[in-house]
Amino acid sequence: MDNLSDGWMAVWATDEQIIWNLKIVFMGMMVCLSCGVVGCFVVLRRMALLGDAVSHGILPGIVLAYLLSGTLSLGPLWLGACLAGLGCGACIEWLRRYTPLREDAAMGLTFTSFFALGIVLLSMEAGNVHLDPACILYGEIGLTPLAPDLQIGTFSLGNSALWSMGMVCLITLVSAGCFYRFLLVTSFDESLARTLGMPVWSVQYGLMLMLALVVVASFESVGVILVLAMMILPPVSSAFLFDRLPGMLISCLPLSLLYSLGGLHLAYWMNFPIAASIALTGIILFLPCCLFGPKGGILRRKGQRKMEQEALADSVVKRA
Repeated sequence: MDNLSDGWMAVWATDEQIIWNLKIVFMGMMVCLSCGVVGCFVVLRRMALLGDAVSHGILPGIVLAYLLSGTLSLGPLWLGACLAGLGCGACIEWLRRYTPLREDAAMGLTFTSFFALGIVLLSMEAGNVHLDPACILYGEIGLTPLAPDLQIGTFSLGNSALWSMGMVCLITLVSAGCFYRFLLVTSFDESLARTLGMPVWSVQYGLMLMLALVVVASFESVGVILVLAMMILPPVSSAFLFDRLPGMLISCLPLSLLYSLGGLHLAYWMNFPIAASIALTGIILFLPCCLFGPKGGILRRKGQRKMEQEALADSVVKRA
């Protein structure tokens, strides 16, 4: 127990460590919040596998954008990721519509092909470019404090990585708020959305573009593999706590903070990679939600069923 408390306090032992680790926590929280908000709509639409396909399928677009532009700035990478993501989605739709393949098989074939192409491009150019495959696949959120400061003229605004992720997080939250009605109706009932004159396909592709933006902004921190965990864990955990979409969306904020803080301390305590520890913390927090959540938790549902059976038995005895 003393080792656990010592490990907890060691993270915040000095002023330098506090500043360093706070930057990591803020980055992790913004990544989880952005991914979680987009993930709520992805999960509601039963598009979790499509989110996986897009998050893996954008890799060749990211690599090609870097090779052509020679920079890791968000703009070129997002453009390349969007083109690759839309190409991935178009291939899935073409295979589903014009071949005997079912949707799940089309997704599996497409995203593995795109991902393999990205890995091949990355490996072929590894000697010529400074693009680490491990960073793309697994991320390194622990290096966030080393990002250069954002300069506007003679003014330094602080860590550029935090500013970039903060802007993406803000865009995600504002977009979700502005288009909430369209996202809500199209997620639950596409037929009703079409009846109301809503642009269903525009909303669908807009969500895919937002998904690509969040993945690109997050891949340097948590990698394309772990970004899917950040996208799925908050909505599936909150689904056991709330039965309405606003509650699920709002809960992404405290869950993101818990994931980030818990992952940081778990990484220091067990000497794990921080990004993987954040995902592992999310899984650990999912378990009590799944077991005891008021909206369909396994043990809670069993307890309610047992109480209903006992009440039914009592009523039968009284009638007898």
